[in-house]
Formats: sequence, C-alpha cells, structure tokens
Amino acid sequence: MGKVVAWGVACLLATALLGACTPRPTGDFGRARPSYTHDVALPAVGRVFADARDEPVSSFNLTDQEEEMHNRVWRFLVAPHAKDWFFDFATELQRTRIAAELDSRFGVDRYYLWLHNTAYQSSPVRYSTVGRHIAADLDTLPDTFAAICAVIEVDRQRALAAAELRSIGPLARADMLARRAENNTRIDWFVRALGYRYGAYNYALDQLLVETPHAQSMAVDEALRRLAGFVSRAERRDFCAGVIVAGGERGRAALPSRYESQWIDREVVDQK
Repeated sequence: MGKVVAWGVACLLATALLGACTPRPTGDFGRARPSYTHDVALPAVGRVFADARDEPVSSFNLTDQEEEMHNRVWRFLVAPHAKDWFFDFATELQRTRIAAELDSRFGVDRYYLWLHNTAYQSSPVRYSTVGRHIAADLDTLPDTFAAICAVIEVDRQRALAAAELRSIGPLARADMLARRAENNTRIDWFVRALGYRYGAYNYALDQLLVETPHAQSMAVDEALRRLAGFVSRAERRDFCAGVIVAGGERGRAALPSRYESQWIDREVVDQK
C-alpha cells in the first residue's frame, strides 16, 4: 500500500515538474550543467517510478567518478546542435528514470532529415557539418571511455571491500549490487547512443552521396572509419585499454588504439 501511495504522489510531482520542464541544460563540450530540477527533483521522482517497476534503486551517494561519467556520457545522449535529433525531452525522462528505456525507438534518419531541411549556402557545407559533428565526438570519446573505466574500477573496489569487511550488512550489499546495476544500465545506454550516432552519420552520408555528390565525402568517410573503432570497442565493453587504473596498472592494452588519436576538422566553412 505504501508503494502505491508513493507512486501516486510521484505521478503528481512528475506532472507538475514536467509541465515546466525543458531539456537538461548543457555547458562546454555538451556536458551537463547543474540544475536543481534536473539533478535533484526529477531524479527523486524517477527513483519512485523505477522502484515501482522493480528496477534496482540504490541509496548510495554518487562517487566523484560516477558524477564524472554521468556528465560525460550525457553529451552522447543528446544532440542540441541538431534540433532534437535525439528526442531530448524523451531522453530526459529516461535519464531521470521517470520512463523506462525509450532510446531504442529512435530512427537513424532524423539526423539526415535535419541536414536536408536546413538551408545552407552550398551543398558541400552539409558534408562539413557532418565532419565537424563526428570530430567533436572523436575529441571527447577518449575521456568518456576513461570516465567509464573509472566507474568500472569503483564497482570492482566496492565488491572487494564487501567481500572482506564483516561489518557490511545485507542492506549495504543490496545497495552495492543495485548501484552496479545502475552503472551498467547507464553504460549500456551510452553504448547504444554511440552506435546510434554512428548509424545516423552513416545514413546521412549515404543519402548525401546520392543527393549532392561531392569529393568532401571522402573526409567524412575517413572520420566515420575512426568513429567505428570506438563503436567497436564500446560494444565489446573495452573501455579501459591504455587507461591507468588502481595500483598503477593498465587495462588490457598497454598502448591506445589507433582510433584514439584525435581527428579535428580545421576547415572553416560559413554555415547557413
């Protein structure tokens, strides 16, 4: 009965909050900016909804590593530069756990449709736009992978501590397992989002090659090849290659992948 009452109150609060809700504000490089509504109020309501859906809900405070991962991953869950390409409002509902998984319903054609419907001075600028968007992703992916690796290490350290400390009771162990499940869910979401971005860029390039062929497509194709390396690593959950973790040890690969070298499109092209 208590859970039903809490769920009803949460529904009322969610309705009130979402009525005045805008997509989560972002700062430099698309990282999330602090917001009481988005960082405190909506997540509190969302935890009630998640609990009602029998999803793992941890009462643990977030570590600095988890905060960093959330902020860096957020940049790949939204795309404010492309007019709600990622369904920003739906993404906020999913992030705060007011709604369950929604991102799997997104279509890869939305990015191309935005490019197609945006008025540019010349058709090659669309290729430059895609190239710059991919370059921005490539610039931030190494640090995002490192942030995810740090959270994986935190979960490993929690498990070791819980196994060795006799004073850790069943409630703390349940919280530990719930937090690991929450972290894995966020990482899985990032993997899907990165694959979606790659698929959307690839789809857009295919359409542009037919609609407005141009030699600049080769640079975009090369950028996509570099991005594909990160997508492959993410799908393998290979986030720690070349990253120094606890104890001064490295991940499975001592040297970073060739795809980790930053590629920056330095061409200056006036848009629109």
